[in-house]
Amino acid sequence: MNAIDKRLAGKARRVVIVQLLATLVVAAAFFGFGSEGSVAEEGSWKALSAVYGGLSSVVLALVSIRGFKRANALALSDPKQGMMILYIGAVVRFAAVIVLLGIGLGLLKLDATAVLAGFVLAQTSYLMSVRDRKAAGSSDEKTLRG
Repeated sequence: MNAIDKRLAGKARRVVIVQLLATLVVAAAFFGFGSEGSVAEEGSWKALSAVYGGLSSVVLALVSIRGFKRANALALSDPKQGMMILYIGAVVRFAAVIVLLGIGLGLLKLDATAVLAGFVLAQTSYLMSVRDRKAAGSSDEKTLRG
């Protein structure tokens, strides 16, 4: 494992941890607000639904990370093939979103609001983690150049 792979693995681990923490926060919120009424089972069901949505986002992040690793390995020898892997990965992630949310909402009949809230907040934390790393990297590059 070279230095780039080690850095990518460390960043990937951090992103997944942030997503899992966001998922737990959303699930706890749905559990707390859902169990205020007379039926505590409703809060548990909504919390479980939020966990499913968040874990769907984590699965997408793991698929994305796997694609990045494969593309990185091929980029030096064949840049076109590396780009093709990234494009195929985007299509796979798009299809996975449809399948995972379809299973949760259609087959398992989970609470739609909770599933989507868990998914959206975990996905947002993923995007913010990636964005923060790019911003930090660009400021480091400016410091090195300046």
